[in-house]
Amino acid sequence: MRSAVLYVVTVLIWGSTWLAIEFQLGDVAAQVSLVYRFGIAAILMWAYCLFRRMDMQFPWSDHGFFILLAVCNFGLNYLILYWAQNYLTSAMASIAFSTLLLMNIINTRLFFGRAIAKRIYVGAGLGVIGLGALFWHDIKDLDFASDAMLGLGLALGGTFIASLGNMASVRNSARKIGVMQGNAWGMLYGTLALTAVVLLSDAQFSFSTKPSYVLSLLYLSLFGTVIAFACYFLLLRDIGPEKASYSIVLFPVVAVVLSTFYEGFVWHNNTVLGFVLVIVGNAIVLTPMAKIRHWLALRKLQRGSHSR
Repeated sequence: MRSAVLYVVTVLIWGSTWLAIEFQLGDVAAQVSLVYRFGIAAILMWAYCLFRRMDMQFPWSDHGFFILLAVCNFGLNYLILYWAQNYLTSAMASIAFSTLLLMNIINTRLFFGRAIAKRIYVGAGLGVIGLGALFWHDIKDLDFASDAMLGLGLALGGTFIASLGNMASVRNSARKIGVMQGNAWGMLYGTLALTAVVLLSDAQFSFSTKPSYVLSLLYLSLFGTVIAFACYFLLLRDIGPEKASYSIVLFPVVAVVLSTFYEGFVWHNNTVLGFVLVIVGNAIVLTPMAKIRHWLALRKLQRGSHSR
């Protein structure tokens, strides 16, 4: 029951953050908006941990992984994904991000030695074909300088970095580091890293008082960062990255529905085909084949006993 609740909360929040990010783009530089987002989230996380009197002292070796978590999950990945959404609708960006499922499974094999079933390769292949179908209008003309292709490349790059951050979270959980404490340190380091990026770039610290910007910032900080990451990392700890990543399959469903109503997202035949292939590929990856074979065997035995 707990895992089901965590799934629903994660899917609904992260599926909607893609639209909220759209309101962050334009008046304020992406890296500055991210400093605000993770700065607010870090304050909230530290306030919670200190209020609950959680132990916040860890060896320096763990801080190295907190920094890795910060860069990959609370910094660079989001900066790249924000840039990607300058060229993609929120629906397209979320669909590209759904490949995190496949990346997590492959990286789990590489870093933790878990075996990869044959169906993983089938699912991955369908996912790649699906992404090709989604962006067919750009791919068929081989215009690799087009905005959509640039956005796709950025989204996939940001997604891969996020997967590395997920692996850092799995490692931290294996070290018995609490999700809340790890996230608090990670968000603090992420805020500092993003602040350094702003100071080293041409971006200027500014703020928009538009209600859409302020409300979306608060939503992304509290719900999209503090609550959603806590739920997702708890899933990673409780049931593993392969199964926890199933929630990612459903992000595009929420994002596409919202984008259709609020961004004028237009469906084409290739869009439908690509969307279906991505979803089917992810479903194949996570289908518990052993349980299905066991269920089919039981049904066969039951039919045999009834026939006698």
